[in-house]
Amino acid sequence: MVATGCRDDELVVPTEYDIVPETMAADSDIRGFYLVNEGNMGSNKCTLDYFDYATGLYARNFYAERNPHVIKELGDVGNDIGIYGSKLYVVVNCSHKVEVLDARSGVRIGQIDIPNCRYVRFYRGNAYVSSYVGPVLIDPNAPKGAVYRVDTLSLAVTGKVTVGYQPEEMEIVDDYMYVANSGGYRAPEYDNTVSVVQMYDFKQVQQIPVGINLHRLKKDRYGKLWVTSRGDYQSRPSRLHVLEKLPGYNRMAVTDTLDVACSNMAFFGDSLYYYATEWNNFTASNTVSYGIIDIRTRKVVSTNFISDGTEAEITIPYGIAVHPETGDIFVTDAKNYVSSGTLYCFDRHGRRKWSVRTGDIPAHIAFLPR
Repeated sequence: MVATGCRDDELVVPTEYDIVPETMAADSDIRGFYLVNEGNMGSNKCTLDYFDYATGLYARNFYAERNPHVIKELGDVGNDIGIYGSKLYVVVNCSHKVEVLDARSGVRIGQIDIPNCRYVRFYRGNAYVSSYVGPVLIDPNAPKGAVYRVDTLSLAVTGKVTVGYQPEEMEIVDDYMYVANSGGYRAPEYDNTVSVVQMYDFKQVQQIPVGINLHRLKKDRYGKLWVTSRGDYQSRPSRLHVLEKLPGYNRMAVTDTLDVACSNMAFFGDSLYYYATEWNNFTASNTVSYGIIDIRTRKVVSTNFISDGTEAEITIPYGIAVHPETGDIFVTDAKNYVSSGTLYCFDRHGRRKWSVRTGDIPAHIAFLPR
């Protein structure tokens, strides 16, 4: 059903609800989670879903109903999502903005204008947003990217630091920010560095050579960084790199490179759950894989964290998250990239508990604390 709302000459698709056979204990610290659906580039179909553990209700297209006066809704390509304090931040890449919502109600508070923004992280009262800076365009002369600093109270941009080419994910360890640079717009001349930004004066102080076409960068419980390189989609494959501080050395260095393709990952305890959707230009096809790595030994301990055969139903894994209390594993399926996807929930032993239809290209999950 389609209903008219408060947008002039525009139809508003109401929120749809599904009942999921899952609730959480009353003493859980997790209230629910948000899932942002990227939407195909150029389609202006970024949407937001929400699952409430108290009611077991999965709300699809949650943002539109909560914000009927917002023209064009969330925008074009939702690239990341994060919660800090009472606010929810949705990075909308091709709309060049970060939407800021009340984390409990989903009501829009405002927006932060940042060109070609990619990912968001938080530290000491600030949000940090990586940005390609230049237009959405493959260009051998594309400019270096940047990380913007945003005050989370005023939502004002208070600083900017130039890093490498087309920066992606970031993490902050001991007052230093580490930024994965891809150089994706400059292919085949990819960047291969992680930028090191000193937080005190917000300036780049080092670039660490790691691997070409970097993307994901996440820290584990021991302060090590796990960084993915996507390779060149031809002869140089995707790999997973480990950075850590050496004794007597204050900054990170590459200490290991695992012969593992990795598109995305999530941690639970000493386990790193990963999947890979590795595209190859020669074969014009994806190689899909799933696995678990012990972060202490850096060894692959399982070549498939899905134990019941459900992976056969997943076309294109596109997002992963692990519930911080239960260890439930969430995997999203983008399917054909232009229609509704699916969110799968597996228990910590890899058995499917439930699945639900999502928006187009489900990708990024943020757990909402009580």
